[in-house]
Amino acid sequence: MIKIAVASGKGGTGKTFVATNIFYALMRKNFRAMLVDCDAEAPNSIAFFQTKLIKVSEVTQLVPVINIDSCIYCGKCREYCNYNAIFILPPMKIIQVIEDLCHGCGACSVACKYDAITEKPVSLGKVNLYSNNGEPLFIEARMNIGVMSPVPIIKEAIKNINNQAEIIILDSPPGTSCPFIQTVEPADYIILVTEPTPFGLSDLKQSVEILKTINKSFGVIINRVGIGNMEVYDYLTQENIPLLLEIPFKKEIAELYSVGKIASEKDFILEKQLFDTVENIILQYGSSYNKR
Repeated sequence: MIKIAVASGKGGTGKTFVATNIFYALMRKNFRAMLVDCDAEAPNSIAFFQTKLIKVSEVTQLVPVINIDSCIYCGKCREYCNYNAIFILPPMKIIQVIEDLCHGCGACSVACKYDAITEKPVSLGKVNLYSNNGEPLFIEARMNIGVMSPVPIIKEAIKNINNQAEIIILDSPPGTSCPFIQTVEPADYIILVTEPTPFGLSDLKQSVEILKTINKSFGVIINRVGIGNMEVYDYLTQENIPLLLEIPFKKEIAELYSVGKIASEKDFILEKQLFDTVENIILQYGSSYNKR
C-alpha cells in the first residue's frame, strides 16, 4: 500500500479536482484504490462519483462533567486545562465546562482529587463509507457544525482505510494547520497543488516549509497554467522541488468541474498525465504494488 496526500496551502487551487481525477484515472487502470476525503469541514469529493452509503461511524469525544455537590472550587481543573475550557468563579461558586473548547485530554480528571469530575461522550462528527459497484472505495470525514477541530474525525477516517487497497489518495484540508498535518503525516508522498499567482506562491512556501520540517517527500502540480506569473516556477527551481505536472487553464475543465463531472472522463490527455504522474511516484516511493 502507498498513501499519497493531495494538499495545498491555499484553498481553491484545485486540490480536490486533482485528487478526484487521479482516483478516477487509477480506477480506469483497475488499481485497487481508495479515496479518503479528509477535508472534514467541507467534504465534497463524493459528489463527483455515483456512490452508495454503506456504513456510518460516529466519532465522539469524552468531555468532563463537574458534580457541583462534590466540587470545592479549588481551581485545579482549570489550572491543568491548556485549552481554557473550564470557567470558574470560586467566590460565587460557579464552575462550567465550555464543551466547544474541550479537547478531551482528561487532564482535569487527573487534577481533581475530590472525584468531582466524570466524563460523557459528545459527538464530533461522522466517518462515512461509500461503495461503488459493491466495493468500499470512498471514505468521507464530516465534522458536525460548531465543532472546533476536525482532527479527531480525520484520524478516525484514516483508521478506516481498507488494508486491501493498493493506493490510498488522501484529499487534504486546505491550509497548513493541524488538519493539514494530520492528513499528510501518514502519507508516503504529498502532491502539493498550487496556482501561478502571488497568493498561490505564498501559501505554497508555507506548505513546503512544514513538509520539510516533518521530513516528507513531495512534489508540485501547477494548476491553471496560463494565468499569473512565473514566480512559482522560479521558486521551484531555486528550491529544487520537483514539478510533477502542469494543468492548463481551460474553460472546458472549469465547466465540467462546475457540474460535478470528472474532467479526465472527457480529457484523455489529462487522464494519462495524471496516471503517469502517480505511476512515477509509486515507482520511486512505493515499495511494491500490483495491478489486478
